[in-house]
Amino acid sequence: MAAPAPTTQQEMRRRNLARVLHAVSDGGPLSRAAVAARIGLTRTSVSTLVDELLGAGLLVELGPGRSGTVGRPGTALALSDRGPCGIGAEIGVDHLAVCAVDLRGEVRARIAVDAANRDSDPRPVLRRLSSLVREIAEVVEGAGLRPAGLAVAVPGLVARGTTTVVQAPNLGWTGLDLAPLLDADTPGLAPGAGFFLDNEANLGALAELWLGGHSPEPEGFVHVSAEIGIGAAIVVDGALLRGTRGFAGELGHVPVRPEGRPCACGGIGCLEQYAGEEAVLRAAGFDPRVTAERHPGPGARIDLLAVRAEGGDRAVLRALAEAGTALGTALTGAVNLLDPRTVVLGGALARLAPWLLPSLEGELGRRLAGPPPVAVSRLGPDGPLLGAAHSVVRAVLDDPLAHRGA
Repeated sequence: MAAPAPTTQQEMRRRNLARVLHAVSDGGPLSRAAVAARIGLTRTSVSTLVDELLGAGLLVELGPGRSGTVGRPGTALALSDRGPCGIGAEIGVDHLAVCAVDLRGEVRARIAVDAANRDSDPRPVLRRLSSLVREIAEVVEGAGLRPAGLAVAVPGLVARGTTTVVQAPNLGWTGLDLAPLLDADTPGLAPGAGFFLDNEANLGALAELWLGGHSPEPEGFVHVSAEIGIGAAIVVDGALLRGTRGFAGELGHVPVRPEGRPCACGGIGCLEQYAGEEAVLRAAGFDPRVTAERHPGPGARIDLLAVRAEGGDRAVLRALAEAGTALGTALTGAVNLLDPRTVVLGGALARLAPWLLPSLEGELGRRLAGPPPVAVSRLGPDGPLLGAAHSVVRAVLDDPLAHRGA
């Protein structure tokens, strides 16, 4: 077996610049001495790296601060609140949303609009999305920020390493490459900036990993989320498990009743047909399409179910209990196969957790010896959008050389 090629000085410099940025991101504000102690480089080496990052506008000095080491307090370093930022977008079945996040992780601008995207022509959807991205970019550019890239969350299968939606049943999109359809002048698609597309459940899981605030931080978990459909993503050893084609985590289309209802994916008895939003509405006695017309917009039907459940509506409580049982049935296989530290309910499921959890946990307990705990996401339906924007920010932290200067 051939020996690996030696690391070039440029590659080492790139890696060490990233280590400095991540140290400040994870523990900042920090002095140069504290950064050196964290990453195991000499103070002289760290000082040189810091000066380069200051010149690139990626770090700023805040003044004297506690270094965490013996001696005089050093000058505190923090990530810049100007310069590169990440733009995240989400294409939902009933909405579009865009936000911008700076290097410090602060949301600097956000916009969401109702949009009837089910079975829609993708061209006007993407034109409208491009318009929203431009609107957000103009806001943040006025604050001294510049888009470093655009990441888009979609409720469907995305071919690994591509911008192609292989199948999004609830949108009615199949084999669609989004990149050519987005306006060429959309910020984030300009030369030098990246465009990234991923499944909404994957981005929601990454947001949970980075922002969820779990203690201790789970190295492995299954993240289940819902909008109109149900998605899931798997984190193993702190990294997203994508699978060979990028399709890992399609929990919504796991059969829970093999002789059950037909699904839009072409399968029979899928979880989505028993625990998805429309399935729960139908089981509670609502007509999903009429309810959608009367309660348009993201989360409106979920709020309706929650309000009815809080009021003790028996039909709604029964429907949610049945949905929790179906979720437990589907999750049993995932837990047996993956042995995660925890299961996280995110998206719309977080809002309905008080009524889903008893039957869900009961089903897991009935089927498993020592089931994992089930946690409820604090991010809720914002997870995929935040995950998209933060994925761009993380790319900047991972490769600062590619994002220095205007």
